Amino acid sequence: MTFPSRRQLLQSLGALSALTALSLPSRATAATTIIKPPRLKPGDGIGIFSPAGATYRPEDLDIVMDAVRGLGLMPYPSPHVLERYGYLAGQDETRADDVNALFADERIAALLPLRGDWGSARILPYLDYDLIRNHPKIVTGFSDLTALLLGITAQTGLVTFHGPNGFTAWRPNQTDPFRQILFEGQRFSFANPVAAEDADRLMQTRFRINTITPGRARGRFYGGNLSVISGIVGSPYLPDLTGAILFLEDIGEAVYRVDRMLTQMKLAGALEGLAGFIFGQCVNCGPSGGYGGLTLEEVLADHIRPLGIPAWSNAALGHLEPILTLPLGTEVEIDATTGQITGLEAAVI
Repeated sequence: MTFPSRRQLLQSLGALSALTALSLPSRATAATTIIKPPRLKPGDGIGIFSPAGATYRPEDLDIVMDAVRGLGLMPYPSPHVLERYGYLAGQDETRADDVNALFADERIAALLPLRGDWGSARILPYLDYDLIRNHPKIVTGFSDLTALLLGITAQTGLVTFHGPNGFTAWRPNQTDPFRQILFEGQRFSFANPVAAEDADRLMQTRFRINTITPGRARGRFYGGNLSVISGIVGSPYLPDLTGAILFLEDIGEAVYRVDRMLTQMKLAGALEGLAGFIFGQCVNCGPSGGYGGLTLEEVLADHIRPLGIPAWSNAALGHLEPILTLPLGTEVEIDATTGQITGLEAAVI
């Protein structure tokens, strides 16, 4: 029996590596030019789709369609919006097909996910990024949709929107910013609100700014759910964060898990080169380990303070109402002392 020589083996491995490189997108091919989608107009079509978790009650779709009509828009459910494959809304390729079809459909001006849960990251390899790049449209969502938003932005340069899923509250404090950003093309701005329980107090007890490092910074605005972002670190679906303002939030994670995910991002180099950092709400993220456990504030200080960049925590962003509409990929300026974010450009054309 004849065995291949070391040189032949290395040549074969090199050929295999080349084939792999051709089949997978890489950071080198990630988008560098920012593309802004057209703004919404009354009567525009909105594609309702399910890129992640399954919807078990068909009436939920009817509720979301009512909300879309209430915005003065026309709902178009995708063909597989109510499919189910276990806890997912259909097979990965099927969910991706719906996204591709909505971008190709001339009636559709924006894509609104029915809900989040889990599964958006699984469809990223099946999306047609050339199609998306050539048919820019508004895409909004939060939580698990972070993967879809950042994946599209990384691969196409399209500005996406960390904002409402379909099955959210749609009260005026949510619909007003949605209209201002996506219909009127206003620049967004953010500062922590005064909570209802503090309205008649002499001091603020909720949504107090916790400045990690004071200062001001400018950069492109990216972010979303920490668990989801840590899961796509090292992939071609995370935008280049060099010089960026990064915001993170989460829900239902013990502090040691937040520590682990930030450690993962740090070790992967995802925190290097940031211009600024914001941590929003971590809903139901209690400490563990008893009296000797680290607090969330201590974990954030350990990871973020050594970066020496303007940073703060306890921003009123994340899994809490209202779900604000935040453009990802646009230029912003932040003030880590006052906890303010100021958009420097419109996010739609």
